[in-house]
This record gives sequence, structure tokens and C-alpha cells, in this order.
Amino acid sequence: MDTDTLTIDNKQASRGRGAAPSIKATFPVLEMTCAACAVSVESMLRSVAGVEEAGVNFASRSAWVRYNPQAATPQALQQAVRSIGYDLVIATEHQQEAQEAAERRQYQALKTRTIWASLLALPLVVIGMFFMNMPYANWIMMALATPVVGWLGRHFFINAWKQARHRKANMDTLVALSTGIAWVFSTFNTIYPQFWHQRGLHAHVYFEAAAVIIAFISLGKLLEEKARAGTSAAIKKLMGLQPKTVTIVHSNGQMEPIPVEQVQVGDILLVKPGEKIPVDGVVFQGESYVDESMISGEPVPVLKNGGAQVFAGTVNQQGSFQFRAAKVGGDTVLAQIIKMVQEAQGSKAPVQKLVDKVAGIFVPVVIGIAILTFIVWMLAGGQHAFTHALLAAVTVLVIACPCALGLATPTAIMVGVGRGADHHMLIRDAESLELAHRVNAVVLDKTGTITEGRPAVTQMYFVQEAAVANWKSILLAMERQSEHPLATAVVSALQEQGVQPAALDRITGITGKGIQAQVEGRRYLAGNTRLMEEQGVQMDGRLAAKVIEWQSAAQTVIVFAAGSKVCGIIAIADKIKPGSAEAIAALQRQGVAVYMLTGDNAQTAAAVAKQVNIGSFKAGVLPAEKAGFVKELQQQGKVVAMVGDGINDSHALAEADVSIAMGKGSDIAMDVARITLVTSRLDALPQVLRLSRKTVRTIRQNLFWAFIYNVIGIPLAAGVLYPVNGFLLDPMIAGAAMALSSVSVVSNSLRLKMTKL
Repeated sequence: MDTDTLTIDNKQASRGRGAAPSIKATFPVLEMTCAACAVSVESMLRSVAGVEEAGVNFASRSAWVRYNPQAATPQALQQAVRSIGYDLVIATEHQQEAQEAAERRQYQALKTRTIWASLLALPLVVIGMFFMNMPYANWIMMALATPVVGWLGRHFFINAWKQARHRKANMDTLVALSTGIAWVFSTFNTIYPQFWHQRGLHAHVYFEAAAVIIAFISLGKLLEEKARAGTSAAIKKLMGLQPKTVTIVHSNGQMEPIPVEQVQVGDILLVKPGEKIPVDGVVFQGESYVDESMISGEPVPVLKNGGAQVFAGTVNQQGSFQFRAAKVGGDTVLAQIIKMVQEAQGSKAPVQKLVDKVAGIFVPVVIGIAILTFIVWMLAGGQHAFTHALLAAVTVLVIACPCALGLATPTAIMVGVGRGADHHMLIRDAESLELAHRVNAVVLDKTGTITEGRPAVTQMYFVQEAAVANWKSILLAMERQSEHPLATAVVSALQEQGVQPAALDRITGITGKGIQAQVEGRRYLAGNTRLMEEQGVQMDGRLAAKVIEWQSAAQTVIVFAAGSKVCGIIAIADKIKPGSAEAIAALQRQGVAVYMLTGDNAQTAAAVAKQVNIGSFKAGVLPAEKAGFVKELQQQGKVVAMVGDGINDSHALAEADVSIAMGKGSDIAMDVARITLVTSRLDALPQVLRLSRKTVRTIRQNLFWAFIYNVIGIPLAAGVLYPVNGFLLDPMIAGAAMALSSVSVVSNSLRLKMTKL
């Protein structure tokens, strides 16, 4: 579990007898901006002499490397990664802190660049639109645009160069190309306007276009970086479930607080009421109820006494007990959950952006057209061949500006996310919103997702109407004294009815079965049917049939008796949330297969599945098995959305294609999940899928509008109509067409605000 140290692999390196044991180490990677970066880093690490295996996690910003320490060193790995513009954090102590500090610096630098680029671009736009004829307008714009392009936007040029070295092109290439050409062309026209004036042409400048492009794209990257910053929060909170110190009981009975790292297998530890259990073990002495919802997902605490297993991270409730440590460190169930969540989060590199894929083809094509345009004009341009060649080539590059292309996805996503927030859906990343439209299988956790997640009284039945008020007062007084978790549900139900507790003469708890009290010399019992049988309490056939009926519907029955006769029975169950059945029916109408998983017993699972009309369900499922079920569906070719609310769902949430948490669930589930339903009701789930479909449709329309201008404009800019009618596209009109494409994209995205979900 400790990521700060290097782990030694006991396997001998396969490169010959007697080789030194290989070392497997994990290093944070800095400066990665896309999935292609991860591929580049991985290939460089694999190329280092002595490296046997290497892999890069873009999601967790880390690389793992198995290498021979006699042939390779961490410094050599760092040097290789730095040679292509990235960096490796190789400090073996406080590595996590070093990575977080570096990422904070990186984010802060990006934020500063974005703010300054926006501040400088604003006056440029105002001058470019309204004050072009003011004295020294071009010189003022050049002074404002130069720091934006040359300093604040330098990372676009650096990244474009990295891509070019690997014979690739992406969005950064387009930004660098268009802004660089626009700035160079505008600077030339500002310093030597007479070059064009002598040829009867106006010296146009595009400083505002260059600055606005950099400001817009930087803002998009900042928003993306902020969304991604939360991915490690879930891991930190999971680690926080384990207490930092524990109380060890020495052989002489003396107790001493020690750091949890010092606990060894076989140590006797003391857990007090309200404390978290530090490591896995077996109860040695004492008893208590323990909240194990982080593992099982079930809300009812479990009774733990001699010989019972306890798990790290679970919470002790009323009593104290001692237990013998059985699994410590990375072997505990909690450590395994943390490890599985890390692996699942890291294994899913974000989907390579459609725009980057398109840019990979588009950029070389545009450059090719610009070069071809220049060559053709030089060969066939006549007297002013060079002038027309240069003007046409620059116009091609300006009209191919990626502003609309860069806005196509983020504007639709931003409006879609805002629309989701209006309908109580918090969407944390673009990938989930884009991918949700393809979901064809939804896996639902039972407790807290389909159901309320807490036991509540569903029915009460008493045999004599006349004595009910007195019996309820006695029952309330008894259950108020009980430590059993189900007693809370009975107390809440009776208090809601305005019942006042009676005075009890004596009360005794009967562990695991119920409670006994004396009132005015008469004995009263409240507990399970086993307690009634042991105490010789009689139940008539009608009551017994009702008990069986309620139990078969997965409800827990508490029997209340006076003397040797049953007075009444109370049914307790985890209620189905309002709207759950309707939401599941809506998903099924959309053609989505719905599955239910639960750590509860098969009888309860079957009863709930029947009530909400789910045909496929699994009971008694552990956290790892939930994730395994998600993988199984994915292997069948399904795009899976997992919906859960507890820590026990975190591994499956991380594994799913689309992860959705219920708003009133655990913080950890909400941190792992990329979408949160704020209302904690399933009604919003079908709306998430509908919103995704409409957002993706809008993105595709935006890309069409972004490209249609290029498809029409680039040939015109190249001068295809010149031989026909002498028409040449003015670079200023090219700039206006570029702006119009951006307006079209933004306007189309804003239509999402009006759409019904």
C-alpha cells in the first residue's frame, strides 16, 4: 500500500542465470497532457537498457518499471523521459507529496497563463473590431499579442514540436501552426506595410485571432485539468479509513498506543466504542456490533463476539472488544480495495479526443494544401506570383484555424454539464458524458441505490385494539434501552406516532435475540422468534402465518409478547426508494439491460428484484465480485454503467465505463464516480443517458459546422476560382469566416439549454 518505497520482485530476471533480482518501481510522471503522451513515455522507458517491462497510467499520472538495477538506474529512466519533454519524480521518500506539489505548481502555472492570456486578448479584440483605424493600432496590438503567443502560449509550440518529433500531429499542432503563422504574418505587415501597399493591397493583421485562440484553448485545458484533479481524492479517503494509531494489549495486560505500521500478526489490539478497526483479525475477548457497510454494503451492523472476523476500516459501535491481528499492511481487505480501485482507475486511460484524431489527419492535409497553393501560384502567378502565392498560402492557414474545432467539444460539454446540474446531476468529466450515450447495461447496487439504505418499520400488527396504546409505550421504553440496530427503527416509528415511553421496573438484554423487561410485576419480551420459542411464548396459527408471509417478503420480524402470549408483531425492512421502479422501467424501455448486485441474502435480493421488476440479480456479492461482474459484462461487449453509494461499490465504480454515485452515499463512492445523482433517487438515471445522447449529437453537429467552413473556405483561399472569374479570398474575409464558424458552434451548443430530458 505504501507507494513511497520501491518494491523488490523476488523473481530472477529472465536474462540468464545468476542475474540480480529485478526491481519493480512506481514513479509519478509530470507534464503529460493526453493519452498519446503516455504512449510516448512508455516507449522511451522501454528503450532504456536494463528495463524489462514498463507501463504508464495516464489516469493516475504514474509509470511502473521493472528493471535490472545493475544495468539501469532511476536517474537513467528520468533522463530518458526528460529527453522527450516530460519528467519523472524519482524521490523514494515522500513521493506522493512530491507528485502532488509538482501537479499543484503545474496547475497554478496553467491558471496564471490562462488569466494573463485572457486579459491581454480582451483589448486586442476590442481594438481589432472597433478601433482598427486609430493611430498605431497595429503596433499596440503587436505589443499585446507578442507575450500571449511567445510566452503564455509557448507550451503549444513545445508540445507541437514533441508531436512532430514522433511524426504525429494533434490539437496543439494546429494551435501552434495557426497562431505562429498569424503572428509572423501580422508582425511582417506591421513593420513592412509598404510591401503590400506597393502592390496595391492592404496590409492586414491577425494579432487578435492569434491571442484569442491561445486564450480559448488554454481555458479548455484549465477546465480539463481541474476536473482530473479529483481522481486521487478517493484513494486518499480510502487510506484515511485506517486509523493512524492503535491500542496494543501486552501480555502483562498493559495497554499502549502505537502507530498502525508497527502492528504485527498475532498482536492483541483493543477497539473502543466509535473507533475504526485498524487491521483484519479475530475477536479474542468482549463483544459489540460493528458497522461493516464499507465491505458488505448492508446498513445493519453485525454482532461480533469470540471467534468472529473483523476487518480494517469497519467501525465499532457500542461495546469494547479485543482482537488478535491476522492480516496487516497491504494484506488487509481495505488495502486490497485501495489497490483494486487504483488499478481500475489507472487501467482506463481517457478516450483519445475525437478532435485530436481528426487533427492528426487534418493538420498534414492543411499544410500540404498551403504548400501546394504556394507552389502553384509561384509557377502560374505571373508578374505578382510571389505576392499572390504568399497571400493565398497564409489565407489557407488562417481559414483552417482550429478555433471552432477547439470549441466544438468543450462548449457542448459545458452546456451539457450545466443542463445536468439543473436536473440534479453533477457530471465531473467529459469522457463520462460522451460515453454514456453508448451504455447498454446498467448494474445497480441494492442497498442505498434501489432501497433507502436504512432499516425502517414497514408494518405493525397488534392482537387487541384496546391495549395497543399501553403496549406501544412499553415497547418504546424497551427498545430505547436496546443496543440492537433494529431497535432504532422501532423507536423512530413509535416516536413518529407520538407514543410516550412507559416506566420500566427492570430490563435485561439477551444478546443476539432480543430484550426482556418487567412492568408492574409482568414480564414483557421483544425479539426474534427464536427468543419466543426459548421462553415458551405461544403464537396462534394466524400470527405464525403472518410472520412467515412477512419473512418471505424479505422483512425482519420483531415479536412483542406479554407473559406467555404474543401481543403483536413488527416488520422491518429496507424500503424501496420512491421512483426506483419507474426509473428501472424507463431504462428497460430504452433497451438497457438492468442488473442488481447486493451483499444481502438471496431471499431479500429476490424480494427487492421482484418489486422493481429486475430479472437478473446476484446476492451475497463481495466488493471484488461486483467489479468482476462488471468486467464480465464488458468482455461480452457491453458498455457498462455502475450505480452505487457505498465504499464497497468503489472498485466496481472505478472498473465501469460510466460510474454513477448516489448523492447521499459515501464520500468515497462520490469521489470514485464521475457522475453523482444529487437527489439520491434513480429518476435521474434515464435522464443522464438521454442528456448524453443529446450532447454527443450536438458535438457531432458542431464538428460539422467547424469543418464545413474549411471544406468550402480552403479551396476558395487557395484560389480555385481565380482562373474562372478572378476571385481571390481576402485574408480578412477568411478571418471573418473563421469567427462565424465559432459563433455557429457556440450557438448550436446553447440550443442544449432548451432541450427536454
